Amino acid sequence: MKRAPARGSTPESPKRGAAAVSRGRPPFLCPQKSFAHAAAADASSSFPRPPRLLHSSFGPAMAAASRPLPLRLAVPLALALILALALVTAFLRASSSSFSGRISALSSSTKTVKKGKRAKEDVERFMGHLNATYADLPVPRWDWEEMPAAPVPRLDGAAVQIGDLLYVFAGYGSLDHVHSHVDVYNFSSNTWTERFDMPKEMAHSHLGMVSDGRHVYAVSGQYGPQCRASINCNFVLDTETKEWHELPPLPLPRYAPAAQLWRGRLHVMGGGKEDRHEPGLEHWSLAVKDGKALENEWRAEVPIPRGGPHRACVVANDKLFVIGGQEGDFMAKPGSPIFKCVRRHEVVYGDVYMLDDGAKWKQLSPMPKPDSHIEFAWVVLNNSIVIVGGTTEKHPITKKMILVGEVFRFDLETLTWSVIGRMPFRIKTALAGYWEGWLYFTSGQRDRGPDNPAPKKVVGSMWRTKLHL
Repeated sequence: MKRAPARGSTPESPKRGAAAVSRGRPPFLCPQKSFAHAAAADASSSFPRPPRLLHSSFGPAMAAASRPLPLRLAVPLALALILALALVTAFLRASSSSFSGRISALSSSTKTVKKGKRAKEDVERFMGHLNATYADLPVPRWDWEEMPAAPVPRLDGAAVQIGDLLYVFAGYGSLDHVHSHVDVYNFSSNTWTERFDMPKEMAHSHLGMVSDGRHVYAVSGQYGPQCRASINCNFVLDTETKEWHELPPLPLPRYAPAAQLWRGRLHVMGGGKEDRHEPGLEHWSLAVKDGKALENEWRAEVPIPRGGPHRACVVANDKLFVIGGQEGDFMAKPGSPIFKCVRRHEVVYGDVYMLDDGAKWKQLSPMPKPDSHIEFAWVVLNNSIVIVGGTTEKHPITKKMILVGEVFRFDLETLTWSVIGRMPFRIKTALAGYWEGWLYFTSGQRDRGPDNPAPKKVVGSMWRTKLHL
């Protein structure tokens, strides 16, 4: 990723014309003379200036200057004067017709303003119908209960559940503000009970994260707001002592990687490379126990068949599953001093991969529809993986991002998918948990309303519904 020049510095600039074109304006050109004006100028420079008539009292020398011009000078001058008169006449006619045209256009525009408003309303209704019907699957709507909201809104945060506690980490408050602390929700009392800080060197969003029941392993992620680069720093939290310790860094930085504990090793795979956009295929593992690394370096494992960020990564029945995700993501605008996010091409997919022998990935049945931004939007329940929300393919007409409002179930016995319910609204990067018959989710970015699945507000609300499979 190219570094932006420091504020106040002057980057190397292209030619003025090229720069203007890149900003969407016609290139700057030096004023060019028209053919008629050029002819007049050439005439005035090729021939002596016509003398003025002066009073004879200035003497014989000046009176001699009042003699008639020779024919060879008078003819070109007369032609130039006639041409200039024709140009002035044409200009006056054009000005008059343009003015009358403006008046008539103004009067006609007042007559059509009401028609324009009606047409705009019709388009909005049509687009609303398209938005509401394009991506939603026909499933029953569940009854949801709103619980106490998180202390802060969060997008692209991380979460792990340990017993009846949900630990919620980092995330965007807005594109220009990121969180560097942990909030804790108690499912038994349904209250937010605790808050503590993260290490200053730890990423603020798009982390890989997993827990062994006491220790939380936080891997890589993006450091800072907007679309800054990812880092390769890793940490572990002891949830009983609230102490943080460092782990060996990843071989390369990764943005929103998939991470899980499997067979005594911390596995990290996929994600985006440092620029956030290019998918990573690498797969590494590190032997860990009780919050400590048993090795100094990460070991290379079998690469994942398809790379990219925003995937669910689950261990169940001694198998490692990687679900959904996308290729490509927002990138930093070249030259932006704040690394402003700009959209790039993305491909959302519903691919499902399973690793059961450690040597070869197996591709399973895909999700009911492509789904991304589901890193922590899942729970394991009664031999099933339940996933809530996410994002799917862009709308084919509006070209806008579409959020997901369905609840999906993956049966771990039959390895098949079903759609089992609907959320209170569409949302991405939700953080899910399950406790005593209740399915919970909090935080993320929700839709613009029932008729518009595009993302809008970053929220911290907490919701729950009864769920028995």
